[in-house]
Amino acid sequence: MKQNIGQKLALYPTPATVVGTIGEGGKVNWLLVAHIGIVSHSKMLLSIHSSHHSIKAIDETKRLSVNIIDEQFVAAADYTGTVSGAKTDKSGVLPYHLGEAGMPVIEQSPLVMECEVIDTYEIDGFKNYICTILNTYVEETMLDEKGKPDYTKLKPVLFEMPTYKYLRTGDIIGDCVKMGKAYGETLK
Repeated sequence: MKQNIGQKLALYPTPATVVGTIGEGGKVNWLLVAHIGIVSHSKMLLSIHSSHHSIKAIDETKRLSVNIIDEQFVAAADYTGTVSGAKTDKSGVLPYHLGEAGMPVIEQSPLVMECEVIDTYEIDGFKNYICTILNTYVEETMLDEKGKPDYTKLKPVLFEMPTYKYLRTGDIIGDCVKMGKAYGETLK
């Protein structure tokens, strides 16, 4: 029996990321963002509360980096979401270099995407950025034999909202499409 728990968003967990921006005077800022989604094969959505200091830099430059978190630096990543860049200089919290598009790339992050904002909309106090991916950087040891990210090695940290917990990613449980085809064969 299922219980109706009301109008609750129940799509968690989501990947935890640190968004990197470059603001006034070239200053780097970091912000933990877990409201992130896929809108096409080359576009993503970031949803950030309008009160965050990073909003100004994103709105001005229309560029940002999305740095996947792994367990190595989850505490530092979490810190970036607990203090405001308006009051605290977070540029030294995580070692970084600038990527080809000029956005900060966290050295410890196993996968980083430099993005350009192509559309913005506001809803419920959140600025929502549709971004196109300009560059994706992946640690070579995290690539499979075909040169694609291997998430069994990469193991991104997930964020779960109702309890505010971080989770590990798990094991492979099956092959997409192959499982469905095999199941379809059982229906014949």
